[in-house]
Amino acid sequence: MKKHSTLFIGLDTHKDSIAVAYATDSRTEPVTYLGSIGTQHYAIRKMVRQFESRNPGCQLQFVYEAGPCGYWLYRLLSSWDYPCFVVAPSLIPKKPGQQVKTDKRDCMQLAQLLRNGDIDPIYVPEPEDEAIRDLSRARETAMWDLKNAKSQLKAFLLRHDIRYAGTANWSAAHIRWLSELVMPTPAQNTVFREMLYTIVERYKRLERLDNELTYQVRRWRFYPLVKAVQALRGVQLLVATSVVAELGDLQRFDNPRKLMAYVGLTPSERSSGNRRRVGPLTCAGNKRARRMLIEAAHAYRYPAKTSRILQQRQEDLPKAIVEKAWDAQVRLCRRYRSLMQRGKHRNVVVAAIARELVGHIWAIAREVVIAKPDPRLML
Repeated sequence: MKKHSTLFIGLDTHKDSIAVAYATDSRTEPVTYLGSIGTQHYAIRKMVRQFESRNPGCQLQFVYEAGPCGYWLYRLLSSWDYPCFVVAPSLIPKKPGQQVKTDKRDCMQLAQLLRNGDIDPIYVPEPEDEAIRDLSRARETAMWDLKNAKSQLKAFLLRHDIRYAGTANWSAAHIRWLSELVMPTPAQNTVFREMLYTIVERYKRLERLDNELTYQVRRWRFYPLVKAVQALRGVQLLVATSVVAELGDLQRFDNPRKLMAYVGLTPSERSSGNRRRVGPLTCAGNKRARRMLIEAAHAYRYPAKTSRILQQRQEDLPKAIVEKAWDAQVRLCRRYRSLMQRGKHRNVVVAAIARELVGHIWAIAREVVIAKPDPRLML
C-alpha cells in the first residue's frame, strides 16, 4: 500500500451511526467510502486504530457537520490528540441542481473538502462554557413558557368575557384578583385553577433558574468579562451572561466588524460594477445573542446619564473600562437621536445601535484577561 503523510477523514454523524470516508493527500486519488460504524467510544477507537495500522506514521484529520449530536465527538478525538474540525452545514458548498443526498455522499464530500482546504471550521466552546450556555438557554426557555402560560390564561378569560378592571396585568393586585376569581361552572373552574397553578409553578421554575444562573456565573472563567460588559447601559447580568455565553471568547475576532457580521447585524449587499445595493440585515449567526443586543439597544433612546443602578454595576471596575462605557453611551445616545431625526424607522435605528453596541463590547473584551479553561473538564 502506498504510504501517505496525511489522511483526511469525513464523518457523517447520526444518533446511532457514523458514516466514514477518507481521502489521501494525493488529489489524483479518489475519495474512499469505508462504511458505517457505531457511535460507541470503542467503535470510534477501533476505526482510528485501523487507520493507524494501515498507514503507520500518517497524520489523521477528522471533520464532521455540526448538528444535534453536539461536540462530544470533537472533544473525544481532541483528547486523543487528533485534529478535528466541525463545520456548519450552511457553509458547505453545494452544487446547483444536486437532488441526491445520502450519508455516503455527505461523508465523502466532507473528506474531499477538508483535503482541498475548503472547510471553514466553527468555534467550539469549552465544556464549562457550554454548561453556562445550556443554563442560560434553559432560563430563556422557562421565560417563554411562562409567557405562553399567561397568554393562554388571558385568552381563556377573554373567551368568557371576564375582564380585569385594573391597569397593570400580573401585578400584585392582578394576582389577588385572579386568586379570588370563580368561574361559572365546576369544569371551567377546574381549567382555570390548573392554568393558574401552571403559572405559579413556572414562576418558581424561573426563579430557581435565575438563582442558579447567578450563582454559577460568579464561578465562571468568563465572569470578569460578564462583569465588565455590565458597565454598558442596558446590559445587565442576564443580557451580559447570554451574550458572552452565546458568543464565547470575543478575543478570537480580529476586529469588531467580524463580530458584527458574526451576530448578523450587518446589512446584506448585492453590488455589481458601479451599482451598490444594500439590503436588510443578514440575520446570520447566533439569533439569541442578536436578540439580546437588540433589547439592550432600546435603552439608548434616552439622554446619556449614569443612573444609580449603572453606577453600582461599574463599581470595582478599572477606570479604562468605565471610560469606554461612558464614551459608548454618549455616542450611541447621540446617534439614536440623529437617526430618528433623519426619519429612519425605529427598528432600523435600534438595529444600527445594536451593531455599534457589539463593537463596544468587543473593545471592552480586549481589556479583560480571561483564564484558561480547566483541563479536568475535558472529555
